[in-house]
Amino acid sequence: MSTTNEATKNLTDKATYERLQKDVTAVKNDIAALTEQITDALNNFAGTAGKQARHGYNQARANAEAAVDDMSERGSAMMDAAQNAASSIEETLEDVITQRPLATVGLALGIGFLIGVTWRR
Repeated sequence: MSTTNEATKNLTDKATYERLQKDVTAVKNDIAALTEQITDALNNFAGTAGKQARHGYNQARANAEAAVDDMSERGSAMMDAAQNAASSIEETLEDVITQRPLATVGLALGIGFLIGVTWRR
């Protein structure tokens, strides 16, 4: 009877070993599948983050270009306004000089005298 018990025990041990071996193989397969899913999720996340970063960069670049264009247009408009003002002042001075030459010469002498007096001090 002891041989029967030993045989039964060996069969039971063998069956348990095979079940354990199948369970270990199943766990290994589950771990491999989980690793693959995690890798896919990380790759998708990295791809999405890269797309968002590129989109943010492109948007910032477009905003910067628009700001530079706007400043350039404003600068050009201010330059045109300054040139128009200078031209207008020049025309006004020419008109005053041609209409009142003696008053202009007197004014120039007075300004020259004031500059000379303040320069001495």
